[in-house]
Amino acid sequence: MIYKIITDTPLDIIKKELAEHSKEGGFGVLGSYEFQKILQTKGFTLDKDITVYELCNPHAAHEALQAMPEISVYLPCRISLYEENGKTVLATIDINDIMNSIEVDADFKAHMQRVFAYLQNVMNSWK
Repeated sequence: MIYKIITDTPLDIIKKELAEHSKEGGFGVLGSYEFQKILQTKGFTLDKDITVYELCNPHAAHEALQAMPEISVYLPCRISLYEENGKTVLATIDINDIMNSIEVDADFKAHMQRVFAYLQNVMNSWK
């Protein structure tokens, strides 16, 4: 259900480069959520620096939403970044698992697999 890669590239470098690498894959960064800061304002302490970035490929999103509006619950695409055991982890929802768990036609499934491949390419930029 979760696709993740682990890299030696420092977390702060990936944060700085994510927008540029996303553009290369046809995505734009819509926003980000720094959970450590968000939870701190709510009175909770989080030891890990976990940031989630929302990414959108407008053309791909348009096609997906036209074909299956309920896919919107999985949009926009998200990449989570955090450190674990001295390495940086990039994680996202495995779209292939989702496509295999719901009834969709072959064209839609192929479209979503292409979107996931683009997202994987972005994530693998630091592998």
